[in-house]
Amino acid sequence: MRWIPAGTFTMGSERFYPEEAPLRRVSVDGFWIDATPVTNRQFAAFVEATGYVTMAQVAPDPKDYPGLAAEMARAGSLVFHKTAAPVDTGNPANWWRFDHGADWRHPLGPDSDVDTLDLWDHPVVHVAFGDALAYAEWAGKDLPTEAEFEYAAKGGLEDRDYAWGDELAPGGAMLANYWQGLFPFANQMLDGWERTSPVGTYPANGYGLFDMIGNTWEWTRDWWSDKPEVARKKSGSCCALSNPRGARLKDSFDPAQPQVRIGRKVLKGGSHLCAANYCQRYRPAARHPEMIDTSTSHIGFRCVRR
Repeated sequence: MRWIPAGTFTMGSERFYPEEAPLRRVSVDGFWIDATPVTNRQFAAFVEATGYVTMAQVAPDPKDYPGLAAEMARAGSLVFHKTAAPVDTGNPANWWRFDHGADWRHPLGPDSDVDTLDLWDHPVVHVAFGDALAYAEWAGKDLPTEAEFEYAAKGGLEDRDYAWGDELAPGGAMLANYWQGLFPFANQMLDGWERTSPVGTYPANGYGLFDMIGNTWEWTRDWWSDKPEVARKKSGSCCALSNPRGARLKDSFDPAQPQVRIGRKVLKGGSHLCAANYCQRYRPAARHPEMIDTSTSHIGFRCVRR
């Protein structure tokens, strides 16, 4: 783990996506954070010690999902499948598939295996929020808040788009695992990886942290809101918001989408599937909502200790 000193920083961005705005001053107390995402090797140790079974390894109860077809009530998780040609990027179903038998041990489906694929030092994936929290509690840690993650990801920089500056690939250097080319069908793999990469493959940021952007999205403790909390003005000037903890649970539901009936947490950091033509979220300020019962092949986590 690395120690992140207490400090105040400018959170958010007004240059990319509306849910990242407004810019706001935020203060966080000092905390320890894992230098890398939790790996398959580390997660395997947790499972061996506790016998833990992840959500992807348990068939969903049809009573919890009204309208769920009987053939879908089987254990599994969402796996990315590259398309053969350009598709409508407004429809994620074009590249996401719920694969029965996909889980953290079998990241590409039942016929794949972390051992055979030599993925022990890659970030663990196919972990739902509760799975990540269970690991953190076993390790005597917690999951970071959105503010803690973003502060750590910036590595001490202010007003920069990426974890190292304002240029995505300075001098052509690949500094994170993201999608180069046209998503979701043409990945040039200039960074050398089509899916996840071993943790620590790319340079650390200013705080000595690896993969704070790219590789996998990461769970945080915060409930999602489209409108991040801001500090109230006092006597004509604005103070910094201290240690924000996200939205209330009721605000993490989306009234515009009745099917979103399960609370959503904030994901941070972007992943290897983020691309310039689709999802420019390989940035510290980027954020995304994810339902807590959902696991995928591009979401992992890391822990903190306060």
